[in-house]
Amino acid sequence: MALTEPLDLLTGFPGWSQPFELMARQEQSRHASGRTRVKDFGTPLWHGSWSTKTLSANALDQWRARIEQAMVSQMTFVAWQSSRCRPIMHPGSSSLPTGELHSIGNDDKTVRIADLVGIQLSVGDMLRIGNGLYRAAEQAAGNPTPYFTVSPHLWPGTVTGQDVIIERPWCLMTVDPGSLSTSADIRTGRGTLSFTATEAR
Repeated sequence: MALTEPLDLLTGFPGWSQPFELMARQEQSRHASGRTRVKDFGTPLWHGSWSTKTLSANALDQWRARIEQAMVSQMTFVAWQSSRCRPIMHPGSSSLPTGELHSIGNDDKTVRIADLVGIQLSVGDMLRIGNGLYRAAEQAAGNPTPYFTVSPHLWPGTVTGQDVIIERPWCLMTVDPGSLSTSADIRTGRGTLSFTATEAR
């Protein structure tokens, strides 16, 4: 069967993502006067780094082949923050509701969410709103919630009524060229693998 985008690259990944953070798209320039100016080239993108536990030689080769193919082809894959697959106040494996974007503040970075009955959002929780991934910067609860701030700013095309996913919220990423790294024991072939990836819009 031919590979299709987005790739399901992280299901069963024997490791962890750390860090998973926003990467600014900015350029700095210093003037002769000593003043520094910053040019903003767009909304920040999510950037993550993944590392495996120690793997057998066979498992290491299999994962190396999968990540290498994704890196060389630059095919997108579904990515999420390993440590934040659910809201902080709602651990476990029970099903979580899908919310709805109720309203958007004039600043394009505050939102109200409906249909998350019984859910308490905490600072640091991840949300997928429409086709964007965001991190809550304030606590929020209620139906609908009061306005609360998310980061980054909402992407263009985000409109009320779109789904809000709080269970394994994700974005599309591509593996950064040249970031795949493996280290193996010369005697046993056992080793680890790591790579980085950046959000693909």
